[in-house]
Amino acid sequence: MCEQLGEEPDPKKLPVERGQFPIEVQEAFLLHDILSDKWEGMSGHYLGKDFSALDTYIKVFKIQDPQTSVWFLKHIEYYNTKVVNETQDRKRKAEERKLKSRRK
Repeated sequence: MCEQLGEEPDPKKLPVERGQFPIEVQEAFLLHDILSDKWEGMSGHYLGKDFSALDTYIKVFKIQDPQTSVWFLKHIEYYNTKVVNETQDRKRKAEERKLKSRRK
């Protein structure tokens, strides 16, 4: 994008890559990526991650500090759940507006 604008990229504004985080945060992202999602059936509301397999994954990946990694995982899940549900709400409201405009 900077190239298109004819600007030099500012390293302070570049997004952080996962590899730049401490190992516990990287492990939290790994766990977040492989845990399955839970959705409420009727409303389509996102409930977050299914933590039933968490202990197995901690053992499989030999996570050294599970308490810290899970702490970060819960923070990642909180923000992800919030974003997913906000996105779903916007889509639902846009669809409702579209239906209302068709009825007129």
